[in-house]
Amino acid sequence: MTLVAGIDSSTQSCKVVIVDAATGRVVRQGAAPHPPGTEIDPEHWWTALRRAAERAGGLADVAAVSVAAQQHGMVCLDAAGRTVRPALLWNDTRSAGAAADLVADLGGGDPAEGARRWAEAVGTVPVASLTVAKLRWLADHEPDAAARVAAVALPHDWLTWRLAGASGPDALVTDRSDASGTGYYQAGTGAYRPDLLALALRRESLPALPRVLAPDEAAGTGTAEAGAPGAVLGPGCGDNAATALGLGLRTGQVFMSLGTSGVVAAVSEEPAADPTGQVAGFADATGAHLPLACTLNAARVLDSAARLLDVGLGELSELALRADPGAGGLTYVPYLEGERTPNLPDATGTLHGMTLTSLTRENLARAAVEGLLCLMADALRAVRDQGADVREITLTGGAARAAAVRETAPAILGVPVRVPEPAEYAALGAARQAAWTLSRHDAPPVWNTAATRTYKAPPDHRTLTRYRTAARSAP
Repeated sequence: MTLVAGIDSSTQSCKVVIVDAATGRVVRQGAAPHPPGTEIDPEHWWTALRRAAERAGGLADVAAVSVAAQQHGMVCLDAAGRTVRPALLWNDTRSAGAAADLVADLGGGDPAEGARRWAEAVGTVPVASLTVAKLRWLADHEPDAAARVAAVALPHDWLTWRLAGASGPDALVTDRSDASGTGYYQAGTGAYRPDLLALALRRESLPALPRVLAPDEAAGTGTAEAGAPGAVLGPGCGDNAATALGLGLRTGQVFMSLGTSGVVAAVSEEPAADPTGQVAGFADATGAHLPLACTLNAARVLDSAARLLDVGLGELSELALRADPGAGGLTYVPYLEGERTPNLPDATGTLHGMTLTSLTRENLARAAVEGLLCLMADALRAVRDQGADVREITLTGGAARAAAVRETAPAILGVPVRVPEPAEYAALGAARQAAWTLSRHDAPPVWNTAATRTYKAPPDHRTLTRYRTAARSAP
């Protein structure tokens, strides 16, 4: 049996799965946490990867390894390959002003024209999450650090580089899916936009960028020091592209992931270019495209409600299911950490419709579930507006394990919802990419997909309409 490893270095933790390359059957797995916060020394990622791999039985017997990771994180290296400052993560919103400045700059002072030009150039309008906005923030707020930047990488680029021995920043590689989330790479042409990188850093001498590999192109071989001696390294990918690959999605299919962030993405043959900025024109991990809308708030909406009510997630779900649809008029707009879709980085959450009758534990739990799903319904609408024909949704992520989410989702989203068995789909997608790279076949291997259950319900237009009215007044 040939073994391959898939790594998912997410915001909160690192997961490693070791699978049979022929069937995709998980043989063993391990995980390790990351520190909290929106900036982090990348060495913590490396420590967690090593610990998770050890808990999975090590990588010494695997033939290939591939890394999926959180997108957009800004890893700046100096000429010696040392990090210039802690990495800024996708959910660090201090770069919101820098994103707005970049849009206006490209439009000659006109934000609407700038948004159109950004969408045309790279398929994505800058928001706080994107790497390009974080680089502008660095140039404006830490100019001495910005001047020392010799190379810019993303989390999965940096981890693959470490697995290969970290021979120097000129050895960095990446893939289309992660490069397409930077704001200075055009997925449609497969080329970086150095002019946009220069605009962000406010300098003419540009740092090195990772070489973009083909979807099945090897990134090198693992080293003994990294614990993966001789293993073929896959190109890696962004976590959302990995999830689509792990789920085995084909063109026209849509997934919704409810993890730290909420994601709606559709596999497409055509790139997206949304001048409203709600949908990012990302690439997938196979050579196609992945138009994507992302929220800053997802599973933590339920986590915070559970803490408030002093219950676990399962008990929160039970409380929510004891309430009637619409939560007695209680409406929760969950912009707890600002929001990306819609682009409101400084917004806060609000609770509407509080009365002596509506303010119960059951209704509060129900409002949290409905608020999360209404937020995702608006992200789904944005993807639809880009031409996606959404007839059903594949739902994954930690929040999808709550029965109240699964049962309420089809009513709020307005389409049937397929829920596969819980699994580490981003890590499995990375493992599938590793097996593909090892095989050198024309397409990823076909693995048995997980059993799914489909949920259906009549659309709940009333709750969604009330939510949208409340969201328009969010601070």
